[in-house]
Amino acid sequence: MRIGIVTATYLPSRNGVATSTALFARGLRERGHEVLVFAPRHPQMPPHEDGVYRLNSSFAGARALGAPADYPVMLAPGPRLTARLPLRGLDVVHTMHPFLAGRLALRWARLAGAPVVFTAHTQYDEYLHYTPMPRRVGRAVLRPHVSAFARRVDAVLAPGQAMVDMLRGYGFAGETTLFPNPVDLTAFAGASGAAFRAEYHVAPDVPLVVSLGRLAPEKNLGVMLRAFDRARASRPELRLLVVGDGPSRAEAQAMAPEGVTFTGPVPYARVPEALAAADAFLTASTSEVLPMSMIEALAAGAPLVAARSAAALDLIREGENGTVREATPDDLSLGLLETLDPPRLGALQAGARASARQYALPERAAALEAVYLRVLARRRPHF
Repeated sequence: MRIGIVTATYLPSRNGVATSTALFARGLRERGHEVLVFAPRHPQMPPHEDGVYRLNSSFAGARALGAPADYPVMLAPGPRLTARLPLRGLDVVHTMHPFLAGRLALRWARLAGAPVVFTAHTQYDEYLHYTPMPRRVGRAVLRPHVSAFARRVDAVLAPGQAMVDMLRGYGFAGETTLFPNPVDLTAFAGASGAAFRAEYHVAPDVPLVVSLGRLAPEKNLGVMLRAFDRARASRPELRLLVVGDGPSRAEAQAMAPEGVTFTGPVPYARVPEALAAADAFLTASTSEVLPMSMIEALAAGAPLVAARSAAALDLIREGENGTVREATPDDLSLGLLETLDPPRLGALQAGARASARQYALPERAAALEAVYLRVLARRRPHF
């Protein structure tokens, strides 16, 4: 198949949508398909990218809309740029977004006579605090738009139950297929965290907790830090590495208790060793859909200690690969101490690795290929 993927974020941007999209593109290519990715320009993008076509973007526009610093806003391509894009002959078009990228996907699919697949990745209500409009107004505009877009495509996918529920809440009554993100298990299978521990002066026998992701208000960082502090009152040898960057980093560092180190952002190539260094992965976020970082932590053998959320309930099998607790410092600290209890930890780490196998890239790419074949079999025109 000749597959077009239209996305508003792509590598080298660091977020779950960019990472999972790149993995799916790779997995589909490994299955023999031609994959064309249409994504916004990024100042750190490589000079040559096979199969990636960059559209104009604006970081100033991103700041005005409250988007993350590493998330340039895609601009609508003009006729001259559109004419140079390889849009003819696409068999299927896949988009990750219901806004400009989604409108382009619908338009280009119509030119090619191709069906459109939409993956709903984001709980948009949870990010309205970034926009320069009142939350109530944002909801009133957002919900009918997303629902209307979902009705126009041929298949709707959701990486986690949270997104299925969100779409229902937005008024979309059509079929939504639960479709988890992939992980490259080969990158984590042989990863060693020894060098990462040494870099941050964590001895091999010291119990280490890692939190990895964007440092932003919706991540509930204050609760996470207080939970760690309370756990450390019982086990003073505990250490926490907070890996990542974002608008809340300075505030979180200012409130961080003893035993916490902020590493800043690390290259994606080092994520496997960062997570392999961990004895457990800690998150207090309640806004997650099915975050790549949590799946990757499982692949690295780090059991999850997570605040109750749809994502945590999707990923965690209680007592096998982690624990789900209420989003309070007391509950999370207790979950962390129980997870790090030496007699239990080894079995939880083995369970984490075992539970990650269902997200292996070859299997997820084959499943996505099957989705494309189904929509091709019942292709209908777009208007």
